[in-house]
Amino acid sequence: MSPVKSAKKSRQPSISAFEVKIGPPKLTRFEKARIVGARSLQLAMGAPSFVPLESERWRPIEVAARELDEDALPISIRRSLPNGTSQDIPIKALTK
Repeated sequence: MSPVKSAKKSRQPSISAFEVKIGPPKLTRFEKARIVGARSLQLAMGAPSFVPLESERWRPIEVAARELDEDALPISIRRSLPNGTSQDIPIKALTK
């Protein structure tokens, strides 16, 4: 007989109660550029889109920007300080 461990699900705080401790309370232009660039590369390599495509001819950069605008990307931003502390911030907390 194997011992049964009680499994508690760790819950992340809700987005409305999330506090950004490092950096500005919104996405910077550099973070936006990095997100759109990385996501457009994924789309160009064949990744499925998180938003419906309206036409057969689409551009990966436009789709990635639209995914970011519609809060459809399930990613988080890691902001770090020189002293080694960092914070993972859900993207939905930054695009309110």
